[in-house]
Amino acid sequence: MVKEITLQPLPPVIAPAGAQGGVAREAGAADFGALLRAAVNRLNESQVRADEAVRQFLAGEVQDVHQVVIALREAELTMQLAVEVRNKIVEAYQELSRTPL
Repeated sequence: MVKEITLQPLPPVIAPAGAQGGVAREAGAADFGALLRAAVNRLNESQVRADEAVRQFLAGEVQDVHQVVIALREAELTMQLAVEVRNKIVEAYQELSRTPL
């Protein structure tokens, strides 16, 4: 039995209309937190799918090695993206902390 692995596109990120003032900033911060949680959940899901594909391949449940390699590569690229985003966030924070007030 060959289990097909499907890739899921990232949802678009849309800024709230008329985001001004303190309330909008708080909502934006909550949205950013939700966006980060969703990204981490997608990262975890891709890692779990890759682990499951490898387990199924080793158990003989999946004969198509290409599906396993695709799942592993997707997990690897997702992890690389997460690390690069984290690096950019840390870099931006460091730049802001060096800004004189």
